[in-house]
Amino acid sequence: MEEIVQAFFNREIATEALPIVLQGLLNTVLLSLLVVPLGLLGGLILALLAHSRSPFIRWPLMAWVDFFRAFPPLVLLILLFAGLPFAGLELGGFACVAIAFFLNTGAYYGEILRAGIESIPRGQVEAARSTGLSGLQAMIYIVLPQAVRNVLPDLLSNTLEVVKLTALGSVVAVPELLFQARQAQSVTYNATPIVMAAVIYFLVLWPVVRLLSRLENRALAVRG
Repeated sequence: MEEIVQAFFNREIATEALPIVLQGLLNTVLLSLLVVPLGLLGGLILALLAHSRSPFIRWPLMAWVDFFRAFPPLVLLILLFAGLPFAGLELGGFACVAIAFFLNTGAYYGEILRAGIESIPRGQVEAARSTGLSGLQAMIYIVLPQAVRNVLPDLLSNTLEVVKLTALGSVVAVPELLFQARQAQSVTYNATPIVMAAVIYFLVLWPVVRLLSRLENRALAVRG
């Protein structure tokens, strides 16, 4: 038992590694503040384009969404980081993570928002247009607020996954939480920094999980 405590819950090593791990937490927060809005922006663009009447827009858009939803984000990230230099374009780790998440999570956000937009009755759009609003104004002021409310649990759930996926940044040497914990582990030859990172992830994301559960229960109560 003492060996397990020393290997995974060493207090002295935890004290030494804490500044390094907290710096990683800060970078994880900054990375999340970058990739989540990028994914939402990409998803919103895809959701709006999905309602185009032109098949020359819808069909390539469907292929785009299906491709990036099926393509593993880790493979996409490594391809950007390690593959682009062969084409003469070398990007930093943060840029590669931002682009990969924009493409991958944007496709998921797009499908969620598209479903939310389609849940709004067409009659509301027609009523809004009859008051003099343009199609874009009706979408912004009438459709989107209701659509987001209808799919809010799904948006939060996807955002939770996006934040957890930021740990992939460690693969391309982005100094986020997991990367910093691994750096501390390599110096201390102890698993305590990794355990610290796991605990921090739990403490940060658990309130979001509870909020998501409340929203889902509320949505079920309203439908019931």
